[in-house]
Amino acid sequence: MSEIRVNNITNRDGSTGTTVAGIPVVDSTSHFVVPSGDTAERGSRGRGLFGLLYSSPSNTNTIEYATIATLGNTTDFGDLTQARRYAQASSSSTRAVISGGYVSSAVNTIDYVEIHSTGNAMDFGDRLEVGYDSSGVVSNGIRGYFMGDQPGGTQPGRIGKLIQYITFANKGNATFFGELSTRHIGGAQCSSSTRGLIAGGGNPSVQNSIQYITLTTTGGSTDFGDLTSIRNNHSSTGSSIRGLFVSGQDPAFTNAIDYVTITSTGNALDFGDAITAVRGGGSTSNSIRGVFAGGYTPAAINTISYVTISTTGNAIDFGDLIGNGHNTRACSDSHGGLG
Repeated sequence: MSEIRVNNITNRDGSTGTTVAGIPVVDSTSHFVVPSGDTAERGSRGRGLFGLLYSSPSNTNTIEYATIATLGNTTDFGDLTQARRYAQASSSSTRAVISGGYVSSAVNTIDYVEIHSTGNAMDFGDRLEVGYDSSGVVSNGIRGYFMGDQPGGTQPGRIGKLIQYITFANKGNATFFGELSTRHIGGAQCSSSTRGLIAGGGNPSVQNSIQYITLTTTGGSTDFGDLTSIRNNHSSTGSSIRGLFVSGQDPAFTNAIDYVTITSTGNALDFGDAITAVRGGGSTSNSIRGVFAGGYTPAAINTISYVTISTTGNAIDFGDLIGNGHNTRACSDSHGGLG
């Protein structure tokens, strides 16, 4: 019996279409059966998770989700084990891991959820060092990486430089990977299945530097190039080919979207503009469409917008978050690091 594996069917620009999730099975010589039921029941790919981690004046623990191929508002997913802001997220095709954050001080908590289901997060393990304040997803589907955050805990020399990783399939504490050559406090991150990028952030002054690591090894980072402008508190996502760096502050709020080709090195180029100049937003993708959610302007917003990663142009309205997210983190089961 043959299998046809399909994530989604859309028109050519990816703006509309029917999501086909699960495994359509050819069970005769004349037709095939498309699986039915809610996507949460079918283990589909193409789901984006959004953690709303701060709504002034309080930390929050809300997780929401959306199907990236289909425009619309988010749906409640569950809660983190602890209300905290400025955490980092990473994900495989099945599991999302949320690392660190800030309560009244930095924490070393690592939570996880199963992306295809809904429900509250569970304990995964602990970080090497407490830390917070970087955004984006660096993952090759086997390992999830966290880098460029602050403070350095018992290792103050590592502030903004520590790289640590977890193995998604094995719950447990994080492992030391290496150190960035340049501090990236409040930087943004994205990846292919072989390279992880981090860009911008404080050094301690705001910078435009981009660094990369090779995910299958351990060690330090290498210079990649520069963003089109200095910025921090921005977000990033992409496909296996392109990385996008979205909005942020430089020092004024900016709506600029930059892009790079992950497999090469060089300076970023202008992609287009986000709908709103925002900081503290969360970005993720299904490797075709990049979505940008939440943040503040300085008022908290609940808007979600999107672009088609393989083209260039300005962002388009996607829908709304249920809540407002001053500080939003995002990941998915089909981002660029997963191929």
